Amino acid sequence: MRGGGIREILNKADALERAGKKIIHLEIGRPDYDSPLCAKEAAKKALDEGLVHYTDTSGTLGLRRAVADGLGRDTGMDIDPEREIIITTGAVEALAAAFFAFLNPGDEVVAPTPFFAAYADQIAVAGGVLREVPCRFENGFRLDPKDIEAAITEKTRFLLINTPNNPTGAVMSRDELSDIADIALKHDILVLSDECYEKFMYEAPHVSIASLPGMRERTITVSSASKTFSMTGWRVGWIFAPAFTKPYLAKAHQNLTSCATSFAQAGVAEAFRSASDDVKRMIDGYKARRDAIVGRLAGIEGFEVNKPEGAFYVFPRVEKLTRRLGMSAPELAAWLLDEAGVATVPGEAFHARGDFLRMAYCRPQGEINEGLDKIEAAVKKRLA
Repeated sequence: MRGGGIREILNKADALERAGKKIIHLEIGRPDYDSPLCAKEAAKKALDEGLVHYTDTSGTLGLRRAVADGLGRDTGMDIDPEREIIITTGAVEALAAAFFAFLNPGDEVVAPTPFFAAYADQIAVAGGVLREVPCRFENGFRLDPKDIEAAITEKTRFLLINTPNNPTGAVMSRDELSDIADIALKHDILVLSDECYEKFMYEAPHVSIASLPGMRERTITVSSASKTFSMTGWRVGWIFAPAFTKPYLAKAHQNLTSCATSFAQAGVAEAFRSASDDVKRMIDGYKARRDAIVGRLAGIEGFEVNKPEGAFYVFPRVEKLTRRLGMSAPELAAWLLDEAGVATVPGEAFHARGDFLRMAYCRPQGEINEGLDKIEAAVKKRLA
């Protein structure tokens, strides 16, 4: 497990704030929009009505139906809420349940990098072996299917994909997903698809790999309310998976958390029904912030940046800057926090090859502008 990750940096930033230093938080993927009012009112109503006990392990039928209906509208699939949906305590628990349910000691998971830091830790805890397939900055972190196939062995259990990607914002096209599907079918392996940022698409509609021919029967899809509805603290996620996998996933989920919080499930169900305007307003806001932060970073000496197609992160390469400063990316992130008061995350926390920083643009535009001003000023002063 790697140090210098998101939580460690957030803790240090919080400590500096408590000591009186102003910090611009670009490190944490935490939407700054409020949760939808309709969801909060529904959760309050559920509390008032005494919905405070265990739900079915798989979640309330009302929320499972809402998830199935939402996924069905987005993918064109007819989804069975009783046989194919499990409500979890966030997407992190959903991922853990999948790994614990299907990985035997020594089983391998093939995953493109950079990726969400929890993957590696969870795979290790489950006894699995991670086989990384690096994606490259030069081609926008797009995945080469030949690299994926070259990483597959007789021990491969899962192909793990994340689109839109955290931390790079890269999006896999339908053609790229079709190539992944062909590989999974050819080698008879499962796909674990992390689609937590499915709504954060700026150039093209999201494509779920489970909707492609032959893939519904071998794909475990994970998502959550955290990002889509700006409900990170509610801790509600879900798994959409083939019916034959549900007993195994449900058993792992049961032994991890028993069930998701009852009244939070009521709020998320209402968000599915009534919060589409809130979601659209948030996505439109993030697209404007993306365009602004990419333009600003491109003008700061030593920063190279791709324009992310999804999620709400930018992942600039800073190798030219670290070479000039004689620093590693973690040292650069620490220096920016101390010198400029801006919290970022070094790319190695996401298993990136080379020197990168992840910056989350899910902060008010004024804060983002102030943070970039401080970064630019600190860099200019150091390089002068």
